[in-house]
Amino acid sequence: MLSKFQIYNQSLEQLPNHSKLLITTINSHSYNVSRTDDFYQEALMKSDILIPDGISVVHALKWLKKQKLKKIAGADLFNYELQRLEKSKGSCFFLGSSESTLQKIKVRIASEYPNITVQSYSPPFKKEFSEEDNKKMFDKINAFKPDVLMVGMTAPKQEKWAYRHYQFLDVGHICCIGAVFDFYSGTIKRAPKWMINMGLEWLYRLFKEPKRMWKRYLIGNIKFIWFIIEEKLNQNKS
Repeated sequence: MLSKFQIYNQSLEQLPNHSKLLITTINSHSYNVSRTDDFYQEALMKSDILIPDGISVVHALKWLKKQKLKKIAGADLFNYELQRLEKSKGSCFFLGSSESTLQKIKVRIASEYPNITVQSYSPPFKKEFSEEDNKKMFDKINAFKPDVLMVGMTAPKQEKWAYRHYQFLDVGHICCIGAVFDFYSGTIKRAPKWMINMGLEWLYRLFKEPKRMWKRYLIGNIKFIWFIIEEKLNQNKS
């Protein structure tokens, strides 16, 4: 049930900056997937910080628990971390995506955040990583010892990888942020601010990528609404 997830209800400024934290996100799609993927559900539930990256989750928890949340998109987390690192002259490691996307990210960060030291690695594109793949990632990350590790392998792969290997990583914050790599590099354009403010970012992504997103947003959103109605009905019975 959605109400069992411990979802972060404070501002990003209140995150402990000097602690090792696994930070993941939840939206209607990730919630739907977690209902049939036990390890993914565990990864979300046992994250140190689970942020509400979806207006549907915000509205659902308000209805189920009268819990007041503010949507925090993965892009908001990304921007917050970069601004923090710029002030502290910190370091950031980008793990995932293609080498061309990573290079675009590096170029933009060098221009916008010159005080941040950046390193990156594009792992092989495969469903499951081998022990050798994982060791190579550990070695590259731990040699750099970043203040922030940005993981962009798409959900649920990124969350499951970060949760499974958390103990082997010598890092500060671990942020699983998926599509933000593409947004920041310019590979995919993010919704205009007025649509984001109105909670319509999902609609923009649907229009931009209908073949890839129609099932997630049309069928997935209907399923999510049904799950929440079902949960509310069960609450009323108990």
